[in-house]
Amino acid sequence: MGKFLKEFKEFALKGNVMDLAVGVIIGGAFTAIVTSLINNIISPIIGCFSAGGLTGLHLKIFKADLMYGQFLMDVVNFIIMAFVVFILVKAINGITSIGKKKAEEAPTTKKCEYCQTEIDIKAVRCPNCTSILDTSAFKPEAK
Repeated sequence: MGKFLKEFKEFALKGNVMDLAVGVIIGGAFTAIVTSLINNIISPIIGCFSAGGLTGLHLKIFKADLMYGQFLMDVVNFIIMAFVVFILVKAINGITSIGKKKAEEAPTTKKCEYCQTEIDIKAVRCPNCTSILDTSAFKPEAK
């Protein structure tokens, strides 16, 4: 049992788990802010185009009361929340990428100066025309 608890402690205190916990907490706080924005500002603006707001729209079928107005508002809320999250992620990615240059990949090929064939960058002799390309790479053999 002691080994199990030790392994669990190591797992729980790893950086990824702690980052995830912080993300969940911040996500919960952010959700509250976006929900407040939608419920208190955006929904009333959308609702003013309909008498009594969209949430009051319903359809009675026998004893079932279908609240399609509330469903429409939930769809609009989801779209707005997704858009706000998208904008924030784009902004954060823009901030973190400032000053960072993409690492240029080192070339893996070069052209033979004699026959213009593309060859491996490490080649000292062209496999096509057999010309010696870089004599400085040759090391004399010890005799």
